[in-house]
Amino acid sequence: MKAAIFVEPGRIVLDEKPIPDVGPLDALIRITTTTICGTDVHILKGEYPVRKGLTIGHEPVGVIEKLGSAVKGFTEGQRVIAGAITPSGHSNACQCGRSSQDGAGNRHGWKATGGWKFGNTIDGCQAEFVLVPDAMANLAEVPDGLSDEQVLMCPDIMSTGFSGAEQGDIKIGDVVAIFAQGPIGLCATVGAKLLGASNIIAVDKLPQRLDMARRLGANHVVDFSRVNPVEEIMRVTEGRGVDVAIEALGTQATFEACLRVLRPGGTLSSLGVYSSDLTIPLDAFAAGLGDNRIVTGLCPGGKERMRRLMAMIESGRVDLGAMVTHRFKLDDIEAAYDLFANQRDGVFKVAITP
Repeated sequence: MKAAIFVEPGRIVLDEKPIPDVGPLDALIRITTTTICGTDVHILKGEYPVRKGLTIGHEPVGVIEKLGSAVKGFTEGQRVIAGAITPSGHSNACQCGRSSQDGAGNRHGWKATGGWKFGNTIDGCQAEFVLVPDAMANLAEVPDGLSDEQVLMCPDIMSTGFSGAEQGDIKIGDVVAIFAQGPIGLCATVGAKLLGASNIIAVDKLPQRLDMARRLGANHVVDFSRVNPVEEIMRVTEGRGVDVAIEALGTQATFEACLRVLRPGGTLSSLGVYSSDLTIPLDAFAAGLGDNRIVTGLCPGGKERMRRLMAMIESGRVDLGAMVTHRFKLDDIEAAYDLFANQRDGVFKVAITP
C-alpha cells in the first residue's frame, strides 16, 4: 500500500509499505479521507520525535476492510471513523476517565499522552489502509447521510477544540478569550458558543481566520498584529478580565497572554503542543495567590466521544465543512504538506483521498 512516512526532520515522503496483518482485537480500515494536522507539522519539523519509517497521520475516515476474530458489533464494509486517540478501554487510566493518558500494557496503566498511538507509536492514517487497535473501543459508525468531509474534523480537531472549552468549565454567560484561530482554536470557539459563553473574544492576525471565527461564533476579534491583545481584551472587558482563556497555539507568548487576561479565579485551558519550556511570570500568576486554575488536555478519543461529535453534526448544531479549503490525492501528499506547513493560499484543513 502507499503510505506517507517520516524519513527525517524536514522529510515526509510517499512510499510503499506492506498492508498490516489483523490481530484478534484489530480492524483494518481502508482510508477514504484523511487530513494533515498541526501536530504532523511538528513531526515534520523534528519538534516532536518519532521513529524513522513511521506512517504519519491520526485522523481516519474509511470503510472496514477486515475485522479481527474477536471483534464484535461491527461488519466489514461499514463506514467508520476512529479517534486520533485510541484508548484500550480497559487500562487504569481509561477506567478512571482519563483515557487519553492510557498506558495499557504497563503495571500501573498510566503513560502521559499514551492514548495517542496513530502516527506516534504505531503506523498512522495517511495511507491506503490503517490498522485500528482495540477496535471495539474505538470504531464509530458514520451515520447515513453524512459525508466524509462532514465528519473529518471529529477524530481530532473537533474533539480537541471542544475539550478546551469543556476543560475550561465554561458556564452560561462566561466571557471567553481564545488565543489562535487555527483549526483547533476555531473548534474551541464553536465549543465555547455551544456551552453558553456570552462573549467570545478570538485572537489571531490572519484576516481569513478572524473572518472564520466570526462565522463560527466569536463576538469580538482581535488582530494581534495591530493591537496589544492583552490590552485590548482588558479594554473590552472593562478591566475585569475573562472567565476562561483558551491557549490553542503552544507558545510562551500565547500562554502568558492567557494568564494576563484572566480574572482572579479564572481558568486557563491549554491545548497547545509546546516545543520548549514555559515560564510563568510572577505578576501574571499573582504570586500564586490568584485562585486561578491551569488545566491541560489531550484530545478525547474512543467510540462514544466520536458518536457524540457526529451526533452534533447530524443534528445540525455544528457545521465545520467550511474548514476544508483544499483537496489532494494521496499521491500528492508531499505537496499537501508543503501547502499546509507553510500556511499558503488561505488553507485551514486539507482533505486527502485515495
